[in-house]
Amino acid sequence: MSFEMWAEKYRPKHLSEMVDQKTIVERLKSFAKSKNVPHCIFAGPPGTGKTTAALCLARDLYGESYREHLMELNASDERGINVVRETVKTFARSRSIGEIPFKILILDEADNMTSDAQQALRRTMERYTETCRFIMCANYSGKIIEPIQSRCAPFRFSFLPREEHDTYIKQLAERENIQLLPDGVEAIFEVCSGDLRRAINTLQAAASMNKPIDSLLVYSVTGKANPFDVQRMLTTAINGDFLGARKQLRDMIQKYGVAGIDIIRQVHKEIFKAEIPEPWKIKLAAITGEIDFRLVEGSDEEVQLSAMLARLVEAGSEIKKGN
Repeated sequence: MSFEMWAEKYRPKHLSEMVDQKTIVERLKSFAKSKNVPHCIFAGPPGTGKTTAALCLARDLYGESYREHLMELNASDERGINVVRETVKTFARSRSIGEIPFKILILDEADNMTSDAQQALRRTMERYTETCRFIMCANYSGKIIEPIQSRCAPFRFSFLPREEHDTYIKQLAERENIQLLPDGVEAIFEVCSGDLRRAINTLQAAASMNKPIDSLLVYSVTGKANPFDVQRMLTTAINGDFLGARKQLRDMIQKYGVAGIDIIRQVHKEIFKAEIPEPWKIKLAAITGEIDFRLVEGSDEEVQLSAMLARLVEAGSEIKKGN
């Protein structure tokens, strides 16, 4: 089964089935109960249920025939002013047939709309409020112009907490008869950090290997290095063994096929777990930030990763002198 089919199969159908986001769900339920919805902005990180919440609200409002009263556009694909003038305006100005007098237009990735399109949308939202309500889903609400923000009720979505994430993933594995080991659950959360869509995708990718899902399998299918290996490399460098740390780094890149920029970001995360004085964690975080910037600007991976290890060795020497 493809990821899209998995996602559709286990996507909540009603607001009461949604995972976490309890405060938001309660507010949306009150809209469905009163059969009245304002223009809304659903803002937050990817994979936290923004589009799902909009679809669940529509289903609770209109029933199983909700698709007749709903249009869903992905603004990252159709983001120009012509889409607002033609597609959006045509849909918005026609009245809904039924008990509820308005339709719902979901604009996904609304923060990718051009400035001109947003300016045109502002007037459309104001003019056709009686016949259409807009739900704008965005990763960054700050990219949506102020006049639109002022017309909308804001909803801030957040990443799922660890407990909710683990419970859902375990239930999903049980339904699909997948053998998911405890360290596999931990690894999925480590890789996905509460992004439920990414977690489902990772679980399916690991399940396609037809093996019990443990941490090693999760890291291999996601192209992430095992945090234990990253921590061991850090310890080796801080203890002064530059060549040993460099060998471990090369082994990780070959073993996991991970890019240099991803290694840097994992190193940054592991620095804060290392047993070193607090002031040095700050200095090492600054070092990894500088190396990350150089890689983004196009510097050579091999040279920059070696430079990072060299700085870690120097830091380890200074830490020992300080002690």
